[in-house]
Parts: sequence; structure tokens; C-alpha cells
Amino acid sequence: MFDLVIRGGTVIDGSGGAPRTADVAVKDGVIVSVEGKAGPATREVQADGALVTPGWVDIHTHYDGQATWDADLTPSSWHGVTTTVFGNCGVGFAPVKPGSEPYLINLMEGVEDIPEIVLSEGIDFRWESFPDFLNVLAETDRTMDIGAQVPHAALRFYCMGDRGSDHGSMPTEDEIKQMGLLLEEALGAGALGFSTSRTIKHKAADGRFTPSLTAREPELVGLAHAMKRAGRGIIQVNSDFEPGDFETLRAVAAESSRPLSVLLIQVDNAPDRWLDTRAGIRAANAAGQKVNGQVASRPIGILMGLETSVHPFMTHRTWRALADLTPEERYQRLQNDADLRDRLINERPDNGHTKWMDFAMTRACRLQEPLDYEPDLTNSISALAEREGVDPWAKALEMLMEQDGKAIMLYPFENYNAGNLDVIREMLLDPETVCGVADGGAHVGLICDSSSPTTLMTLWGRDRKRGEGIPLPHLVKKQTRDTALTYGLTDRGLLAPGMKADINVIDFDNLRALKPEVVYDMPAGGKRLIQRSSGYRHTFVSGIETLNNSELTGNRPGRLIRG
Repeated sequence: MFDLVIRGGTVIDGSGGAPRTADVAVKDGVIVSVEGKAGPATREVQADGALVTPGWVDIHTHYDGQATWDADLTPSSWHGVTTTVFGNCGVGFAPVKPGSEPYLINLMEGVEDIPEIVLSEGIDFRWESFPDFLNVLAETDRTMDIGAQVPHAALRFYCMGDRGSDHGSMPTEDEIKQMGLLLEEALGAGALGFSTSRTIKHKAADGRFTPSLTAREPELVGLAHAMKRAGRGIIQVNSDFEPGDFETLRAVAAESSRPLSVLLIQVDNAPDRWLDTRAGIRAANAAGQKVNGQVASRPIGILMGLETSVHPFMTHRTWRALADLTPEERYQRLQNDADLRDRLINERPDNGHTKWMDFAMTRACRLQEPLDYEPDLTNSISALAEREGVDPWAKALEMLMEQDGKAIMLYPFENYNAGNLDVIREMLLDPETVCGVADGGAHVGLICDSSSPTTLMTLWGRDRKRGEGIPLPHLVKKQTRDTALTYGLTDRGLLAPGMKADINVIDFDNLRALKPEVVYDMPAGGKRLIQRSSGYRHTFVSGIETLNNSELTGNRPGRLIRG
């Protein structure tokens, strides 16, 4: 008798093959058959009319801190994610010398918008080495499986001391050797890869650039040789890809004999540069290397509300005078005081934020259910204000006060240069890309893209109105088998005999990401944006149900993955 049979669903198995009707049978946490009619089971799930897919494998998150205090890793676990990988973009919390934790917290706060008080109160630094960090992570039973990477910044700071925080400071030969030995040790203990950042967007909260920004070839090659000695792990990179940078990274990956995965994003100041990077990826693969681009499923967009980290009025003296009020008290003051609203609209400070918002409102649109992640910019705040003959700032305030002050605006600032998602469709269709960039656990007051696996399916597989969609088998493969294999996780991401029983059963007609909301459930009462889902009938991790009708069951079969 099987432990579990999911009966009669439309199986999209993660291979990219055509959907088919089949029973999925599970024994001891492993899929044992995917065929027409399976025998009896201890538990049977009727999946008529539902999609049956592998669990989503999300390889680009920043749960490095949250994983130490949250066994569920929401919001990702609300969206059918059964495996997640963090330690991306060169930031993280191991290795760390006692007493040097504040710098790593400061860096994570700046790069990934996770407040210092949340991290300092939430993380109990019970480790020094990266293997120790993995051992601490392994102590907790979880809703999903997790994997971690070695962050370049932490490694550099550990070996170089305060000099390591300065990207312009070059390590000595002995320091490069020490970094290499520690990286090799971490990979041997189970780290899934090594990550680094070469983008000027990444700064510590104190304004310093990320330590790996301009790491020179000797340092990178020394780390590459360590990966070659270890014979395992992937190199993950976030870069601005200025001329020549991809070639440098490709050469480093070649020295390591390890795969390379880079973020592939369209930016406004160089909207065609991603094409050059993609050409480099193709050339590398044609030459026998293993390289892919991590792409998003929707525009990368800042969420703006009266309680989020960024909104139009945040630098106004009048707004700052309300800082000690609760969100409810601020809303009531705004609702009842017309003079206060008038000052916010008309007494705007002459600063960079105001100038930026003047532009941002030409793109920012109301985000309301059903959520529209491909907004028509003729409905932007500025466009609506012009049609109504009002000040855009007045329109923004009016909009943000809707829903008792809980309304949200979406400002799409990357992957949206043309005002549509055609560029993302091209990225998603490319065989040398995988789904990434969801950033779960990061930018907690600005962005909530951990729901991306859900909108990948709904936006591209069902709802897109401003252009062509993408077939579901392609989308499922992109978020399951392709992402799993990127990190060498050959036991998941596919519904086939012998594979780990990580499975989603989806009511596709009713699948959706719900409206983002601000909650105050982080350590020290810290705030974050969350986003729930509907339409996940069941999610199983190793054959154990973790999500039922889009609600967590409390079961925690997830474990630390060691490479």
C-alpha cells in the first residue's frame, strides 16, 4: 500500500512535456509511480480538475537571518515553494568572528532592506564558521527544505578584518589563501555555492559599497581554485555588467570548473545591456561552460503605501512630525485634517526624493485585486492626475488613503523600460535562463516578490492581456527542474519515480496572489510586506502535507540540504 496517492489530476511533471492525466503515488517520501491508475494508499487526494506539479524550487532568496527564527519561511511557504536557497548576492552571516556581527547586519540592512533591530534582535549568533552555521540551521525542522551559500562579503570581512569592508582594499596572498581554505571547508560541509556582488546598487546601511564590488582577479581566481579543489558548488553573481565584467566572471568560472549563474535584469539606464550579457551566456555555453541567467517573472517594483519603507511623503517635514503615531492614528489625522493634507501636497521639500517621485509617479499605478503586474502606464498616478486636472501628489495621497490607509501603489523600476512585459517574456522563453530574483526575505518594507512562483503561473499561463502568454509546461519546468538542476539538486523538481515527493496540487482557475499587506510580526515588532495566496489545494514536502487550501498545516518535514 502506498502512503499517498494523488488521483486523477492533470500532471505537469516538470520535464516540459505535455500535460497528462495520471495518479501520483508516494511511499516513504519518494514518488514511486506516475501512471494511469495507482493502487490503494493510506491517504488519497482527489485531484480531478486540478494541476499536479512538482513543488517550486526558489533559488534566489535572502532568508539567511529569518531562517534562524522562522521555521515556516513565509511568504514563500504560502506560495507552493518546497525548496529555497539563500546566501545570494554576496551577503550573509557566516563566517563571523565574535564581536564583528554588527558589520554583517549593517551590510544586510543596506543591501536587502532588513532593519538592523530585526536582525540584531532576531539572530542568535551561535556560530563562527560556515560549517557551524549549517549545523545551527540543521537543528530546526521546517516547512520547506533550505540550502545556503557562502557569501563573499562575510568571507572577506572574516579574513581581512575592517579592511575587508572596503572594496578598494586588496587582500594579501595569505588572506586570499585563507579565504580559499574557508570556502573549501564550507563547500565540504554542505554549502551549495559561493555568491558575490558587483553592483553599485548594493550598499551597507552606512553608505559603504558592498565589499566585493571591485574584487580583483587574484582574489576571484583564488576563490575559484578553492571551488575546483572542493569539486562542488555553484558561483552566483549579481553584477551591473559594465563592459568586460561578464568576461572576467566567465574566466573565473572556467578556472573553478564550476557552473555560473548570473542575474539577468533590464535596467533603465542601459536597457539593452541584458542582451549583451545574454550573448555572453550563450557564448560560454557554446564553449562548453555551464552558465545561466536568473530572470524574474514580473517587473521588479517598489510597493508604496503609507506604512511601507518608501512612499511619496516620507521626507516631508510634515510627515516626519507624525512619526510617533501608530499607523491608525496617522490615518485618522490625515482623514480629519484637511490642512495637514494640504501641507503634505503643497509644501514639498526640494530634495532628491521629491525629484525622483516626480518621475516615479509617471509609472506608479494603483495595485488592487485582481493584481495587475503589467500596468498600463496611461493609468499611472501622473496620467490620472492630468486627466482629472489635479496635482499628481494630491492624487497619490488620495489613492494611498483608500482602504483605510492600506492601499498600495506599484512602481515598476526594472524590467519595464517599454511599459510592458515583452522583455520578460523573451527572457523566460530563453533556454539558457531559469527563474530567480524573487528575493524572499529581503527588501521587506519595499518589495514582496516571494509570490513570484504564483504569478509566474497566473500571469503567463492564464491572465496576460497585453501580449502573448507562455505554455504551462514551460513555466513549470522553469520553476522546478531547471532551478533544481542549477544547484545540482537532482532528486527534485520532477514528478517521476525515484524523485523526492515535493508536490503541488493547484486549483488553477482560482490560483492567485493576494494583495500585499504590511504586518508587524518580525523580531522587535519589525514590519514587513507579506502576500498570501489562494488556489493551492495541497503542498507536500517529502510526501507530508505542509499547505492545505493555501493555509499552513503546521507539519515541518523540511530539512537543511547539504551539497
